[in-house]
Amino acid sequence: MLVLDQTKGDVSVRLGGADTCTFQAMLEAAYREHPAAEIWVKTHPDVIAGKKRGYLPLPPPDVKLIAEDACPQSLLSQVDVVYTATSHMGFEALIAGCQVVCFGMPWYAGWGLTDDRHPEMPTLKLRRYCRRTLEELFHAAYLQYARYIHPETGEPGTFFDVAEWIHLNRSLRQQTGGVLWCIGMSWWKRAVVWPFLKHPGNQVRFISKPGKLPPRLPPDSKLVAWGMAPDAASLAARHGLPLLRMEDGFVRSRGLGSDLQPPLSVVVDDAGLYYAPTPASRLERLLCELELDPQQLLRAQRLRLRLLELRLSKYNVGAAFELAAAATGKTIVLVPGQVEDDASLREASPWLNSNLSLLREVRRLRPHAWLIYKPHPDVSSGNRHGAVSEQELACLADQVADNADIIACLSVAHEVHTMTSQAGFEALLRGKPVHCYGMPFYAGWGLTHDHLPIPHRQRRLTLEQLVYGVLIAYPRYVIPGQPGFARAEAVVEHLWRRKQQLKPGRTRSHWLARQWRKGLGLLRTLH
Repeated sequence: MLVLDQTKGDVSVRLGGADTCTFQAMLEAAYREHPAAEIWVKTHPDVIAGKKRGYLPLPPPDVKLIAEDACPQSLLSQVDVVYTATSHMGFEALIAGCQVVCFGMPWYAGWGLTDDRHPEMPTLKLRRYCRRTLEELFHAAYLQYARYIHPETGEPGTFFDVAEWIHLNRSLRQQTGGVLWCIGMSWWKRAVVWPFLKHPGNQVRFISKPGKLPPRLPPDSKLVAWGMAPDAASLAARHGLPLLRMEDGFVRSRGLGSDLQPPLSVVVDDAGLYYAPTPASRLERLLCELELDPQQLLRAQRLRLRLLELRLSKYNVGAAFELAAAATGKTIVLVPGQVEDDASLREASPWLNSNLSLLREVRRLRPHAWLIYKPHPDVSSGNRHGAVSEQELACLADQVADNADIIACLSVAHEVHTMTSQAGFEALLRGKPVHCYGMPFYAGWGLTHDHLPIPHRQRRLTLEQLVYGVLIAYPRYVIPGQPGFARAEAVVEHLWRRKQQLKPGRTRSHWLARQWRKGLGLLRTLH
């Protein structure tokens, strides 16, 4: 038996015909009617937070007091009968299949679904004269009577917008609950990770050196590191802590991370990281186990088509690209360059690990094709390593798409050859054949031509399953100025609006602009 307490002075209690005596009568009735039952009293969350007082005094020793913050549905699944005055949790108990006894006159009483004990209920039933099903009550209250604000836009929304947002945020908060000890992060990186980690249910602590971890850590502590730093794993093992690794997501920003453009998406992985095939990342496990219902498949399909329609990619930088006239009649092969000291090459491309070696191999396999080499934006900007000399490019590539938008390059390509670049995934979204010379996250699932075996990826995926796992289920997204985590679709629309406002240009960024963005990020963190 569950007896629901409420907050003193609550207007629903007063207008629902209840008072202090009502709550005492509820507890006595639970004792009297179920003498052999286990009785629990649920304290209101505002009482737990210390903001208000409840009606019920401290219960006797044989009654279990639930004073902690508990998920209602998790609690109600273990309950047979619920006693309430006017608490909305009584309606949630009906949804959970519980018998509900009402000592007040809440909105859901009097329709034939509850055991109504209030002395004035016969008068109320003169107005509530017809019986209603649980579905009818839900539809009237949640879908017709209430109004909603879409959490991601601030515009009028629907029940389903809000419910989906709450579900998303609750699941992501559970993943990063407790005390998070972030190690080895620069001041700029701290500004980057803060909005993706901090929420009301946790604490985030930054530690500059591993030796500065406190000798005694709270039992709910976790270690957080950026990338695949090996010292993080040994440190977590030494302290017996779970390890969370972070990395940029797949629809990141309008601008480069090396230019200190803050991301709109990251991944938080408790098993590895998506660009390292061993150990298996949470993404890989997700793709191995994913079973999608028709609505989820439709959502993945719509997201993919929207990305294509809006011509969005990971960084959304670069200018237009025009195919040379001499390419007419030839097979167009796009070779996206990479940052050569990038962790994805180190972890997932043991055979080819330089842009020059990739170009040579593709030219060997496609001697008569029109080969377009697209340098990585971070390399074109001068921020990272991986440039190929002009002499080598003249021998191996027919055209160089320097500072070009990757989407413009993909639109003219017949096929894409890559080591581990995300451009291969973006090519799959557009139905292009993709040859992988490394082991990127999207290879090994039957959608790519793999030049290296990936024996531990045995499952065959559809493109929609891959899209759902990679873009919807795995990352976490935030929109600047909006609270909480956002859905992938909302971030796509936000990026498109920003893309409309800003003119395309070259990828090189000025030092002063980068320092300005760094300062803004630090100010947000301090705030």
